[in-house]
Amino acid sequence: MKKSLLVLFAFVFITSSFFAQELALVVEDNLGGYINKSGELVIPTKYKRAEKFSDGLAAVTEDGKVWGVINTKGEWVIEPQYDKIKKYNSGYMLVLKGEKWKYIDASNKELETPTTEKYYDFNDGVAFYKVNKKIGLIGTNGKVILEPTYDAIKKFRNGYAKVKNNEKWGMIDNKGKVVVNLDYEGIGDYSKVGIWAKKGEIYGVISGGKFYENSDINKIDDFRYDGSLAYARKDKLWGFVNNKAEWVIQPEFKKVKAFKNGLAPAIKGKLWGYINEKGEMVIAEKYKDAEVFGDKGLAPVKEKKLWGFIDASGKMVIAEGYEITAKGFSMFSKNNIKGFHNGIARVSAKKKWGFIDAEGNLLGGKWWEHAELFSK
Repeated sequence: MKKSLLVLFAFVFITSSFFAQELALVVEDNLGGYINKSGELVIPTKYKRAEKFSDGLAAVTEDGKVWGVINTKGEWVIEPQYDKIKKYNSGYMLVLKGEKWKYIDASNKELETPTTEKYYDFNDGVAFYKVNKKIGLIGTNGKVILEPTYDAIKKFRNGYAKVKNNEKWGMIDNKGKVVVNLDYEGIGDYSKVGIWAKKGEIYGVISGGKFYENSDINKIDDFRYDGSLAYARKDKLWGFVNNKAEWVIQPEFKKVKAFKNGLAPAIKGKLWGYINEKGEMVIAEKYKDAEVFGDKGLAPVKEKKLWGFIDASGKMVIAEGYEITAKGFSMFSKNNIKGFHNGIARVSAKKKWGFIDAEGNLLGGKWWEHAELFSK
């Protein structure tokens, strides 16, 4: 009976977390609270420090000293008692009390793990495990998945991570299996399309288990957004290659950014425009700065001092008047998404922050001292 109740609790918690509403951390009078996607303040601004939600939980502190954890209703899941709390991921969070770090679950139960030289957050179902300067992996059951083997393991992305031994890079999955042999002087992040790599002095792309070389390339980027093209540089000019490292768009641009929705920002002269996947300049070069297209088919552009948003025809659909780059109030979040994401864009006007929809309407009709991206 007791076991059945525990299973039921776990199911209810996981289900409620999965369907948890998206909330954004906002700041007013130097205190953090949370709004929903209607712009309503659903958790009052009362926290001296707060984190974004992750899997339905967020770390907060009311006094700036002792941290606890709340759910999306603002209820305490773990009462304030810790000096630090890291992001909740894979069912666990890393907490500090005094000089001791440990992993706990949402019920504040500690996970027993092997002794490690340093504690790392869980990510993609694993956490790093360090002994004698070598790094391995532990799973969410606290057991070793991979004995300490590597000099370095980078953050897992989509179930894969870059690893290094003896100055050579390769890639493993989150079961510890080697999926790219450690044969490379450098390697990019995982994409199902391809992974850039450097072998000796030659750059190329790994796809289908094979390394395709291109001796023209002296720098290359990831296959972002799982697009079919990655930008690469020959001498001082940029173009785009496919997953066999073949030039699809010749290197003739001073600067480029990634393709998204079939268009990429690019510069030939002094100003930014947008090219299609044939390398044709389909939106005229007239912007001081330009970002990739987001959802809603809109991209941030700057003609003068502030940003507006254009559609794929180059029509300005939301007039210039905003800033789009923010520094985080949250300790651990990264704020690298610019433009529209999940239907709304975070923007700033007159040093206040808020969210607009695709018609330029301000979410909830209110500006904040700061606003983080929505998460759940």
